[in-house]
Amino acid sequence: MAALPSPDDASATVMRPHVRRATASDLDAVAAVLAPYVARTAVTFDEEPPTDADWRGRLAEADARGLPFLVAELDGEVVGYAYAAPWRPKAAYRHTVEDTIYLAPAAQGRGVGTRLLSALLDACTVAGVRQVIAVVADDPAAAGSVPLHRRLGFEVTGVLRDVGRKHGRDVSTMLMQRTLH
Repeated sequence: MAALPSPDDASATVMRPHVRRATASDLDAVAAVLAPYVARTAVTFDEEPPTDADWRGRLAEADARGLPFLVAELDGEVVGYAYAAPWRPKAAYRHTVEDTIYLAPAAQGRGVGTRLLSALLDACTVAGVRQVIAVVADDPAAAGSVPLHRRLGFEVTGVLRDVGRKHGRDVSTMLMQRTLH
């Protein structure tokens, strides 16, 4: 008879991430996911962590526009988030959004990003979005973002060279795009 795996055994049952709409009570956990990226990487061009008011505003804007703001949980703990925001402010861009997705380091490589981004794209389709743009910074901490987006049908559409400056260096971004319908 085979031994049962111990609770500490990494090969034991892998929890499937639970993805749901974010609520105001999730925003502290969302902020905690982003904070290390702000402090130590150029993955985000935020130079200071967003304030509580900033997060409340992002959630309220997504809700007001009918756009998704989602969180992913493992074992009841928020380990990632993703949301869609308008790509540009002019009315002609109203069916195009930019996606944002971040995972806690412990959640990486566990299928959380794929499940979260897939759910975001499904919710964008329901919201009438036609184009989704991903802006991926040229930073080692973003290494998983390009393959994640490619897996879900995004294509590289351009590179913006040295458009940001963070931690004393110029940072380029890659633009990726996916058509939803």
